[in-house]
Amino acid sequence: MMNLQLFLLILGQCIVLARGYDQPNIVFVLADDYGFNDIGYHGSEIYTPNLDRIADGGVKLENYYVQPICTPTRSQIMSGRYQIHTGLQHDIIWPWQAHGLPLDSPTLADKLREAGYATHAVGKWHLGFYKEDYVPTHRGFDSFYGYLTGGEDYFTHWLCSSPGSTEKDYVSIAGYCGYDLRDNDTPVKTESGNYSTHLFTDRAISLIKSHDKSKPMFLYLAYQAVHAPMEVPESYVTNYDHIHSKLRRTYAGMVSCMDEGVGNLTKALQDAGMWDNTVFIFSTDNGGQIFSGANNWPLRGWKLSLWEGGLRGVGFVHSPLLQKPGSVNHELIHVSDWFPTLIRVAGGSLNGTKPLDGVDHSGAASQRKEILHNIDPLYKPKGDSLYPDIFDTRTRAAIRVGEYKLITGDPSNGSWIPPPSSNLYVPKTNHDAPTKNVWLFNLQSDPYEEVDLADERPDIVKQLLQRLAYYNSTAVPAVYPSADPQCDPKLHGGFWGPWQ
Repeated sequence: MMNLQLFLLILGQCIVLARGYDQPNIVFVLADDYGFNDIGYHGSEIYTPNLDRIADGGVKLENYYVQPICTPTRSQIMSGRYQIHTGLQHDIIWPWQAHGLPLDSPTLADKLREAGYATHAVGKWHLGFYKEDYVPTHRGFDSFYGYLTGGEDYFTHWLCSSPGSTEKDYVSIAGYCGYDLRDNDTPVKTESGNYSTHLFTDRAISLIKSHDKSKPMFLYLAYQAVHAPMEVPESYVTNYDHIHSKLRRTYAGMVSCMDEGVGNLTKALQDAGMWDNTVFIFSTDNGGQIFSGANNWPLRGWKLSLWEGGLRGVGFVHSPLLQKPGSVNHELIHVSDWFPTLIRVAGGSLNGTKPLDGVDHSGAASQRKEILHNIDPLYKPKGDSLYPDIFDTRTRAAIRVGEYKLITGDPSNGSWIPPPSSNLYVPKTNHDAPTKNVWLFNLQSDPYEEVDLADERPDIVKQLLQRLAYYNSTAVPAVYPSADPQCDPKLHGGFWGPWQ
């Protein structure tokens, strides 16, 4: 029996869990490219009744940060380490790269399995697969059903990718092309025509129904939704005729399908008698992609950027074990924090891990004070270095310390994008000099990054640059290999998979 009284003491402030129960089941649902303004409880026009209901009965995380793009967030969930410490500072892991989350430290699944959990991954992996050692069933998961790459067609499960391609090109370009759906280590080609959100929900429910309740379960459900390409069965779009943008309508339908899946998942947990001893986490992996129909209003920026719209995530925790459900948390929380927190909740050990950047939120003295968003030494430098004796401000980087946030280099995507068809006031984007490369904001008084304080408070700028310099001194080299032609699915039976 476990005494987990302290879990969520910070996440829910005065909320604590009941004493004296078995290790809880842990269900972690990760949405892909889900916008800050695309969940009902943030005032969205998109219907999310199941997500809203679950969040309303749990703890909504309203100062929660993820990374601005897919692979880095997933790497930090699985390792508890900033990407400067795993070599993943730059971009994502592309299907044609011989690259992956380093093998030198255990994953979250490794540690939970060590603590006695049955561990299952469903959906998107995106942490490397060029060798079998990097696929989920070799990284601590007892089973895997999903895809190894970063995106594909939702119905055919087909992906084309080559150097120079973008997420918009996933199914339309030439280059390396193949199927990407696997059941454990076996490629699957029989599900063409079946929508991935349905496939992944159904597999998760099957795992719940067949679970041996003598062991706790860790279920990691990483939906493809709502990443490009923008596809959904038409029945999910019919409720959104009032939305004028076809792209936004399709996106909304994809969200509704995912919301339905989460509702079906929680019902399966209830039907199996597991819900009452489950900790349920929902998170997005990065800010919404506006070119796919997502919206992050009122935050500035979107996916790929170092503005709040790229970094602030939708997130909440729910558990029937909460004595006082229904809370909004404003403490500083980062996606890397799930690693130590959930291992502690599971009664596991952090022995054998590399030094962690994630903060354990299972105790009263564990509040986080700062977040390194990233330092990317491979991103194109911008402008001139203003404080060369401290840190090269041409470098793309961002850090949050207390109420202050500092950005250097090229943050990209700095506009405020209101919901489509709205008449909301849009702050004017500052027409900064093309070479400007330092911004400072007080996010407590200016959460939407409208007032740049860099010139007014050079003392704070220097303090935060010193923190960046410290983190940079601990960084490992960024790894971003060129394409390996041996990845070509034509050489491997028409499927993406390990090639070395």
